[in-house]
Amino acid sequence: MGRIPTVLVYALRETQVLLMRRNKEPNLGLWVAPGGKIELDESPHDAARREMVEETGLTPEVLEWRGLCTEVSPLPAWQWMLFIYVTRRFAGVLKADRREGDLAWVDLETYFTSFDIPQADAIFAPRILRAGSGMFEAKFVYDSALQLVDWIAY
Repeated sequence: MGRIPTVLVYALRETQVLLMRRNKEPNLGLWVAPGGKIELDESPHDAARREMVEETGLTPEVLEWRGLCTEVSPLPAWQWMLFIYVTRRFAGVLKADRREGDLAWVDLETYFTSFDIPQADAIFAPRILRAGSGMFEAKFVYDSALQLVDWIAY
């Protein structure tokens, strides 16, 4: 199995970020940005827009590409490539796709201190969401138990 291309979209409003508590694997029970796999006929940008609409009901008016991360492990099914976007302008009415998870607007400071989030997200999200930060690129290395053992920022 090859690398699995995916997108994440962080929607921001004032001091809050929109998060989803996952109802299924991967990351069951953890809080993540809305997102998903890139389909064969899509660019990462197209997938970010589609996933945001499907999972939240919100249509991003502007998407800023802010990060590219890979996650690798000895397991063939855990080889991810994450295209990470931020949007501050969006339209629509918030409604969760309950098959994916529950949505909540969360204070940015609370997000990093009080929520169960994936190991890599705890590293890349603060860097991507920090005002004035540029692109973030990194490789995250996991062991066969899917525990983060190393990461390298480029």
